[in-house]
Amino acid sequence: MEQISPYPPRPVKRPLMFQSWRWLTFLHWRYEAEIIQRVLPGRITLDTFDGSAWVGLTPFLLANLRPPWAPALPWISRFPETNVRTYVRGPDGERGVWFFTLEANQLAAVVGARLTYHLPYRWARMSISRHASNVAYHSLRRGSFGKGFTDIVIAPGDPFNAGDLDNFLTARYRLYAVRRERIGFAQIDHAPWTLRRGRVVRLDQSLI
Repeated sequence: MEQISPYPPRPVKRPLMFQSWRWLTFLHWRYEAEIIQRVLPGRITLDTFDGSAWVGLTPFLLANLRPPWAPALPWISRFPETNVRTYVRGPDGERGVWFFTLEANQLAAVVGARLTYHLPYRWARMSISRHASNVAYHSLRRGSFGKGFTDIVIAPGDPFNAGDLDNFLTARYRLYAVRRERIGFAQIDHAPWTLRRGRVVRLDQSLI
């Protein structure tokens, strides 16, 4: 298998926005590749590891959301988010992420992302709380955005050096979206993740 670097393949010279992801957890499940490929749009190809597809559930706190020309605004630039994702290649073979859903606590961000980037954002009532030994994530979709919830508690562990699978699941620097059967993408640039082991204390969810 082609080795994946934890570093971005190229810098983003003209960013459209800046944001920080904090208190982030990666949870992953192995799936049969054929099952996941069937729910992807044409010209988006599943990226596999050891012949398997991987589906991730990723809760975090989004902070400091802002365009390059303006400061972050406290009432709209910091909110919980959770995404459900899989790993793909675009028409040019570039590795990236395909999002099945993105739950967010900020309605303005949901509407803006759906209209501008055509990403499947859904408005949810969400919270993140940090304690001495764990981080708790909760979400429940609102109103017409359908049913879906998470109730997750994770106990962070010690740092470790990422292996091939860890980089496959986390070192992703492009996202794909489709509008009117046309495939678009956004390039992403950030420092490699500092990863820690995590122990699942509680995991109840209906997003996957």
